Amino acid sequence: MEAQKVDMFIMTNAKFFESHHINSIRERLIVLDDSKWPMISTLQLKDPTTSLIISILAGSLGIDRFMIGDTGLGVGKLLTCGGFGIWAIIDWFMIQEATREKNMQKLQQFLY
Repeated sequence: MEAQKVDMFIMTNAKFFESHHINSIRERLIVLDDSKWPMISTLQLKDPTTSLIISILAGSLGIDRFMIGDTGLGVGKLLTCGGFGIWAIIDWFMIQEATREKNMQKLQQFLY
């Protein structure tokens, strides 16, 4: 794939991934077949900042976990009212990383 396309993808989507994953994403995209580019360019990634805001406002209901696709954890938070508030507070610090990891898993489906 063209390096210019790859660099543009990295620049526009870097906030959706952990910083230590960026180099491996770039390397993998460069050797990727051009036929997969339309799927990758239209990939719907979750914004970690939005996840944090939702976690702060409605984290005790598990909405943040439902949003990123962790249905089991979302149900657990919903039934326990955010782990009696403790789990909800812990997620304020962990939800952005969890969102970026989910985004990486979604991208890896197309890269490998």
